Formats: sequence, C-alpha cells, structure tokens
Amino acid sequence: MKKKLKLLTYGCQMNVADSERMAGLLGQIGYTLTDDADEADLVLINTCCVRATAEDKVFGQIGRFKALKRLKPSLILGVVGCMAQKEGANLIKRAPHVDFVLGTGQSSEVARVVRSLELERRHVVDTSNVSGEIPAEVFPLRGGRVSTFVPIMYGCDNFCTYCIVPHVRGRERSRKPEEIFAEVRRAIAEGFKEITLLGQNVNSYAGGMTFAELLSAVDNLGVERLRFMTSHPKDLSDELIAAIADGRGVCEHIHLPVQHGSDDILRRMNRVYTAEKYLRLVEKIRAAVPNISLTTDLIVGFPGETDDDFAATLDFVRAVKFDAAFTFIYSRRSGTPAATFPNQVDDAVKHRRLEILMDVQNEISLAKNSALVGKAVEVLVEGASKTDEKIFTGRTRSNKLVLFAHGTERAGDLVNVRVEQAQTFLLKGDVC
Repeated sequence: MKKKLKLLTYGCQMNVADSERMAGLLGQIGYTLTDDADEADLVLINTCCVRATAEDKVFGQIGRFKALKRLKPSLILGVVGCMAQKEGANLIKRAPHVDFVLGTGQSSEVARVVRSLELERRHVVDTSNVSGEIPAEVFPLRGGRVSTFVPIMYGCDNFCTYCIVPHVRGRERSRKPEEIFAEVRRAIAEGFKEITLLGQNVNSYAGGMTFAELLSAVDNLGVERLRFMTSHPKDLSDELIAAIADGRGVCEHIHLPVQHGSDDILRRMNRVYTAEKYLRLVEKIRAAVPNISLTTDLIVGFPGETDDDFAATLDFVRAVKFDAAFTFIYSRRSGTPAATFPNQVDDAVKHRRLEILMDVQNEISLAKNSALVGKAVEVLVEGASKTDEKIFTGRTRSNKLVLFAHGTERAGDLVNVRVEQAQTFLLKGDVC
C-alpha cells in the first residue's frame, strides 16, 4: 500500500524546487503526495527564515501537528530547509514531537533518514554539509503543469548585512552545465513550456561558463519561455543584457532587487553599488531591451533609516518606475550584522513608511499596466482561475498576470489577448 506524504513549503522559489526534489526522492521509497494531513504517514515542512513572520508560521504548523501525532503515533514529522539549518537541535528541544531536522545541505538525504525512522523511531538532526557538493542526479516530482524551476546554483557570497541566506544556504556552488542541460531537456520532454533558472544570485554562476553563456545555451535547447532569478545588480553584465536582447525564448523581464534608494543605507546594507549606478544600469537595460519589465525588492525601516533616507527611496522609485515591487519591513535576524546595529526603527514608523511606499509603487504599477489597454499581448495559459472556472489565467512574457474568458484554450497554449482593463496587479482582456 502506498504511503502518503503531506508536504508544506514556505518561502522562495528555491524552496519550491527543493521540495520537488525531496518529493521525488521520497517517491522512490513509496511515498505519494496528499493534501490531507490526516491520512499522511509523513509530514515534511520545508521552511524559510528570511523574515520573522515566516518562522512564526512554521512554528504554528509544528504546533498544530502535535495533536495529530498523539492520535497517530506512527506519523513521521520532519522539518527541513533554511529555518531547520538555523535552529538545528533547538527545534527538537522546543517541539520534541518533531522526529527529524535536516538543514539545507542535507535535503538529498531525506529518503535515507525517513527509511531509517520507519525502522527505528528516534530523533535525527543534521545541519552539516551546508556548503557541500550538489547531488548530480535529481528527479524532482514537479508540481506544475506549465512552468517549472531548475536550480543552477546554491548559496550566496554577498553577505548583505540584513540577510540570513548566506548563513543558512552556505557559500556559492554552481551545478555543472551538462547537469542543468539534462534537467532542462527532461522538463521539456515532460511538457513544460516555461523554465525559470534559479539561484540566490544567478549572475555569479561559475560552472565553467558565464551565466550569459549558460542562458543562451539553455535557450537553444528549445524551451518556449525562459526566465531567471534572482539577479544582483553588481553582477549584471553587458553580456547578459545582450543575451536577453538576442534570445529567442528569453523573456523580457528582470527581477533586480535594489533594496533601498539611499546611498548611506545601501552602504550599510553592503549592497556595493549606489543608487546612481543602479539607475545607469536600468538605462542600459532599457536601451537594449525597450519592452523590458523590471521588478524589484525594497526594504523599509533598516536600522538608522531617517526620514531623508526614506524620501530618497520614494524619489528613486519614482525615477526608475518599476513595473512592480515586493516591499518589506526590515526584519531583525539573529546572526546578521544589522541585528546589532544601533538606531533600530520603531515598528509604527516602519509600517507607516511601508504604506506610503506601497501607495507610490501601486500608482506606478497601475500606470504601467494601463498603458497596455487596447494592445494585444502574448499569454502563456496557466489554467482556470481559483475563483471562477470560466475565467482562465496566464502570464505575458513580461510576467504580467492576465485574466480572460475561457474558450477552447488549454494549459500550456500560447494565445493573444487584447487588454481591455488594467488593475494594479493584473490585466483583463479577451482572446483575439
């Protein structure tokens, strides 16, 4: 009889990709996915710790499974990923009903650990190998039907002062090109139309070729649409801009986190560029790819952020005119330099600044989307809307979400949609 796996994933796209790999490994020892925790034989929580809210959600989930374990003592409960790497054995001390904790470097060992716990119940904690070698053979159980992720590198060497990622993901390691090509070919053969190459900083890929060369090589494999994330501004080269401009399947979208518009804050964040340098980079990108969509990450409330610093961010956002931005309140992470910086900003001030920033960016995003009304855009169909089966959703090459009335389209089709209505976060239209 098949064993059931309930898999919960928090955090970034890299965590999604890791979960798919672990699901594939567990499938090899008889586990199939279930949405029903009550019927699960194994519950696996893949965690994030970039912000405190992410950790709070994980601890909430861990607590909820305590009652289920009382009712079903045979249930195996595992915690993996970034928060597991950060907390290690402390997770077992706080929640003894957790059976195993595996850090980011040990995800490939999940099947071996689970099989050992099936034979002998005990606590297992392993957070070693955080910067170790990347397993060569991976056969992920992919969750999507149209789009999927292919990691090309792991870890980060940038050590931004606010960021926990280098501490829980380890130093940068790049996969070999031939391994990446093989995984991309498998994904194409499985029917995926869109592939996103993943890394904490894809621009610093060092697997024997530059990232621009890798991007072009993957594009030549014949994938319909090709994306990548995330890029660090300091490493985005002229060669990469040319690869985007010249690519066939490479989509006209770059997610380029800037984090702040004040040079003083950028310096204390250890971002190693200025606002002016970022602006010049944007000009260069838009000159080469005029229809590029540019999105970013922004943080408010970094320690020592003054009213003038915040005003500089608002001016910067108005100058760049991002298509969209992910905006965050600074979250104090133990183990990072910024956690010990003086002049921590009051929470009320952080929230007020976030609201102002969101209002400014939302106005820009709406104007950007409104400029597309009356125009036809190519949409990769993803499937039915979660709220209305008569409405289908898809994305443009520039990564804008589009809703349209369903006709004969199927997931994976490319259709042209004439935009009839623009909202801040999406477009609405009809197939033309």
